[in-house]
Amino acid sequence: MKEEVRKLQIAAESWSPERVLEWAFETFGEGVAISSAFGAEGMVLIDIASRVRQNFRLFTLDTEFLFPETYTLMDQVEEKYGIVIERVLPLASPEEQERVHGAALWQRNSDQCCNLRKVEPLRRKLGELQAWITSIRRDQTAARASAGKIEWDEKFGLVKINPVADWTSKQIWRYIREHDVPYNALHDQDYPSIGCTHCTRAVHPGEDPRAGRWAGSSKTECGLHIIQPQPPINPSGADA
Repeated sequence: MKEEVRKLQIAAESWSPERVLEWAFETFGEGVAISSAFGAEGMVLIDIASRVRQNFRLFTLDTEFLFPETYTLMDQVEEKYGIVIERVLPLASPEEQERVHGAALWQRNSDQCCNLRKVEPLRRKLGELQAWITSIRRDQTAARASAGKIEWDEKFGLVKINPVADWTSKQIWRYIREHDVPYNALHDQDYPSIGCTHCTRAVHPGEDPRAGRWAGSSKTECGLHIIQPQPPINPSGADA
């Protein structure tokens, strides 16, 4: 499958999100699921998926540190789209984490906190799948700039699918308005990117949209979407 995906990457770049999702659902069936943190991009992807297929798998990494508005939106998603969100929890509760690692780990070692509450839970979840679908966009961070619409995820060892990788923020919000897609109420309070309560703040005028994530540090990713470089592919399908 790894080589099949690499050969398909170039063709998939011209596909619409609907076509990418159709390919994913047809190819992997119950072996593929959408991963979502229910940001604006995630909500657009969920809405598009609902128009492609009535029933699809959707999971989220519930760090147990999410905003109340995020949990409210999750309830709205289940009601509107008639699906049950698969909620993936860390192995340790917040209280257990504090006993083992001390209070406010996210302040002292945010990478370790993200690893415990997001990366390892994701690794467990992906262990039961053949492919996962995300709503990342290339212009969000430098680490995502090389994301393909269909690619092999070297970090987790399965197919990764990014149907809206080439969309802009303007396209995302145009779709939300045109299709009356629900979204996190925090977006209207200057939170363009929303994660855990401890590591997310509103952005100030003129700041980068992700400046509110891990503010005061150089950190821009929690570790889920670090793209591993892959050898280039010739249009003929042969390796360069």
